[in-house]
Amino acid sequence: MVVGVRKRIAVIGGGIAGLAAALRLRDLNPADAEIIVYEQSGALGGKLRTGELAGVTVERGAESFLMTGSDGAESAAVALVKRLGLEEALVHPRKLPAALALGGRLAPMPPGTLVGVPGDVSALGGVARATADHDVDNGRPVLAPGQDVAVGALVRERYGDEVVDRLVDPMLGGVYAGGADRLSLDVAMPQLARTARVEHTLSAAVRAAQAASGRVPGQPVFGALEGGLSRLVGAAAAASGARISLGLPVRELARTAHGWRLLLGAVPTPQTDDVDAVVLAVQAKPSARLLAAVAPEAAEAVGKLDYASVALVALALPPGTPVPELSGFLVPPSEGTLVKAATFVTRKWDRPEGSPVIVRVSLGRAGEEERLQFDDAVLIERARRELGELIGGELPPPAASWVQRWGGGLPQYAPGHLDRLAAARAALPPGLALAGAAFDGVGIPACVASGERAAEDVSKTWEAQ
Repeated sequence: MVVGVRKRIAVIGGGIAGLAAALRLRDLNPADAEIIVYEQSGALGGKLRTGELAGVTVERGAESFLMTGSDGAESAAVALVKRLGLEEALVHPRKLPAALALGGRLAPMPPGTLVGVPGDVSALGGVARATADHDVDNGRPVLAPGQDVAVGALVRERYGDEVVDRLVDPMLGGVYAGGADRLSLDVAMPQLARTARVEHTLSAAVRAAQAASGRVPGQPVFGALEGGLSRLVGAAAAASGARISLGLPVRELARTAHGWRLLLGAVPTPQTDDVDAVVLAVQAKPSARLLAAVAPEAAEAVGKLDYASVALVALALPPGTPVPELSGFLVPPSEGTLVKAATFVTRKWDRPEGSPVIVRVSLGRAGEEERLQFDDAVLIERARRELGELIGGELPPPAASWVQRWGGGLPQYAPGHLDRLAAARAALPPGLALAGAAFDGVGIPACVASGERAAEDVSKTWEAQ
């Protein structure tokens, strides 16, 4: 690095990926480096947004994070929590079972599956019938080296339709709001993709992926923060020492002799900012727009990503309202409901004694955007009615409620996503990096790791100078 030259780095996007990038940039660069986070909206955090309902903390976006990665080591989210001194605030959900809503009843989630894909089809009970005789050893790995397929295509071929429709689809729908037949195995289930390129049957690949995870039985799978995940947002922003710019959109990106020029603000009153490096931590379409003039090949690859829209409805039901002894349940698309998942918040998490019964309901799947085009009151009543039907009893009107809409909020990674992403990153000029769920996967750990990697990539551009 050239001594005595103060560096300026822009992070475009103030979600957790952008904030993780800003924090990593702070760790990697001299104390006088200026880091600016540009967030178009009026608040940091993206889909980490802690809310309140009837005096109870309820997340309006992501509810928790995985404690470990696919390799068994602590996840990037846990490492960030520790880096920010929030380890004592870690909390974990109660050990309650989850269920599937099938044919008007709640069926226990079968044990031992990997995102709904069983390693032993005999353990499925009556939830789904598998055509296990299709999962035969043909003398070669299930997948060829580098091959990526839709999750549904692989599981249907090996286990049949019911396992996909009744197990895998609702599991992936809960995470991505997307269907198994369109989601990339490499992205949605990377550990299974790796073992499927070695093992000769799907069941063996599932068991190998589970063994490689290194997860210790009895240890918490998920974590959150006492007081809400917005604490992670605030702590990361503060620790980064970044200058935060809210409500000022970045409209264009251009090369200069020494770095990058950002065109900011409204068209009638534009502003500019010159920086040495840029981390793009926004969704695919705005990323593609900003890349169009400076990296057209990357823009084309990035712009192909589609998104699904969802809405979250939180209901505060009167204390004592009977709900199942479950953390929640998932609903297969075949059930025809707008509700795709529900969490019994006051059962799953420790909440004050005598609190209202809080249920968080997720509505909408990929391709169902028109089903969400109703006002809040209609969605709240639809959620209450369908929820009652799914758990087997009419629910009383809520004492309080809210609706959180995430329009175009969840990426839909088609097979080949990782190859397209690699091509996009290879086409980027030095000093420009991509970060976030659009590129490296949903979930807080994936977004944190993506932001940190982007910070490392742009920092390398002047380390050798």
